Amino acid sequence: MAVETSKLKKIEDMKVAIVCDWLTGIGGAERVVLELHKMFPSAPIYTSQYSPNKIDWFKDADVRTGWLQKLPTNLKKFLPVLRAIYFSNLNLDKYDLVISSSGAEAKGIKTGKNTIHISYIHSPTHYYWSRYEEYLKNPGFGAFDWLARIGLKALVGPMRMWDKKAATRPNYLIANSTHTKNMIKKYYDRDSEVIFPPVNLEDFKFNDSKNRKGFVITGRQTPYKRVDLAVSAFKELNQELTVIGDGPENDKLVASAGKNIKFIDRADNEDLVQAYQTSEAFIFPTDTEDFGIAPVEAMATGTPVISYDKGGPLDYVIEDVNGVFFSELTKESLISAVNKFSSKSFDYLKVSKSVSKFSIIEFNDAMKTYIKKVIK
Repeated sequence: MAVETSKLKKIEDMKVAIVCDWLTGIGGAERVVLELHKMFPSAPIYTSQYSPNKIDWFKDADVRTGWLQKLPTNLKKFLPVLRAIYFSNLNLDKYDLVISSSGAEAKGIKTGKNTIHISYIHSPTHYYWSRYEEYLKNPGFGAFDWLARIGLKALVGPMRMWDKKAATRPNYLIANSTHTKNMIKKYYDRDSEVIFPPVNLEDFKFNDSKNRKGFVITGRQTPYKRVDLAVSAFKELNQELTVIGDGPENDKLVASAGKNIKFIDRADNEDLVQAYQTSEAFIFPTDTEDFGIAPVEAMATGTPVISYDKGGPLDYVIEDVNGVFFSELTKESLISAVNKFSSKSFDYLKVSKSVSKFSIIEFNDAMKTYIKKVIK
């Protein structure tokens, strides 16, 4: 993916654009876009859909949308094919540097031979690759799940071809974790460099209190998050568990829980910080997390993590230093890990310091260094 280096400029003289899949909520991918915007405040942000009422981080940004913006935001799940068409035809060859933040279709934009395109990949597109079977089982369309399954089965072949071709368009790929780097190699047959995403560690203050009680799990309550595993394990353990979040599994989880399990549907940042600071450990039982920001936030407060030993957590959970692993996605394996955890003592300050490399400052420095390297 060579670029005619004779025409490259110094970074401060380059005409820069930022691209992302969508801006319709607040999450890790949006945090990456925000930090890129801070690096290049004059760069326009191209995206498929933008909901300023749901995310106010970009009030001062030049956010540019196309014809997809005219469709209702709640149709986002139905739009992969339309997004592929939109981004495939988005020509940004007038820019010297384009940085895309993508876990779906945004990486497929067009650029010219004199444009450097760096794509920060959050994951090879889940619904075509690593979580295809899961999406097929639980499409998330309620009464229209049957129709979604028909569409996914019919389109997955050509869309996988499109997605793999789209992944050849960037000149350089960055992965948000070692797990994602491996998935990029597996599905796209391309090399990438790992730069961890920015985590706002400053908001998650360290607490050295020895009076921690109970355990906590957070996140959207969907099947792949495996909150059900935590609920069933702690019901048997009869230890306190606080479940923070909401989602399609909520009613079923509440119905299956014991009296020792407390549910909080909504929590602001302060509530999350307090929950982390006063808990013995954060439970992270999913096998499909490409990075996972919540466990890092919890560890910033000094709270260890009990995690499944696959995926993103392998980059930050260190056995017996800031947490413990369990090796099977079963109730029994999680119970064993909780018992193992309870038999150990952790240095909360050491837990907090173990995640300092995931800060916003570290992300910014790594991105700037990488950009300077590739434009030379």
